[in-house]
Amino acid sequence: MTSRKPKRNQDEWIYQEVFDAILEQRLAPGTKLAEDAMGEIFNVSRTVIRKVLQRLSHERVVEIRPNRGAVVSAPSVDEARDIFAARRLIEAGITRLACANITDESADELEELIREEDRHYHQGDRSGGIRLSGEFHMRLAEIAGNDTLKGYLKELVTRTSLIIAQYEAPGNTICTHNDHQELVDAIRAGDAETAVPLMDRHIQACEDKLNLDGGEAAPDLKAIFSRVSLERTDAA
Repeated sequence: MTSRKPKRNQDEWIYQEVFDAILEQRLAPGTKLAEDAMGEIFNVSRTVIRKVLQRLSHERVVEIRPNRGAVVSAPSVDEARDIFAARRLIEAGITRLACANITDESADELEELIREEDRHYHQGDRSGGIRLSGEFHMRLAEIAGNDTLKGYLKELVTRTSLIIAQYEAPGNTICTHNDHQELVDAIRAGDAETAVPLMDRHIQACEDKLNLDGGEAAPDLKAIFSRVSLERTDAA
């Protein structure tokens, strides 16, 4: 007998698993998210999967095509440029607010995220490094204290992950911990005049590393969510 998550948490659990797989680039742009396959993986009905996919489509990380089903969004080159432009604008404001609100404790938390990100990359855990890079930017938004900006940034960070997965040149690390450390040093000092241009250059450098002629093949759903299947087997 397989184990299910409590019903009230079930949708959120599945949503978070799929969202994380997209954020960590385990789900490539263009991957078909077949409702029957997803239902089998998560041991739920297609109706439950459909609700989760609709929620992800509202966040613009999944595209639902009439009569063709859901796929992980594959941003165009123009969309990629628009998203990076939006991030430069939004994160300039976030950085300025973070400089005003920073405490030693929150700066220490940012530095710990940088160390963790660096460890993951050095251990060859690219997915973990990507996740922690996103967490760094989201933690800055929390420090800034503006929930509206944080909500916008969450969507942009996830869509950036899709862009990187689609257009990253082989061998490149898009977001570097050195950039993040320079940002924290300026933010800890409350130096917005240094920190804001640093953030702008950091995001521009990430965009400049992209190969706009690139792309990847879609991976296998069961392989991506193998941990879920193992958890179900262990709980049986």
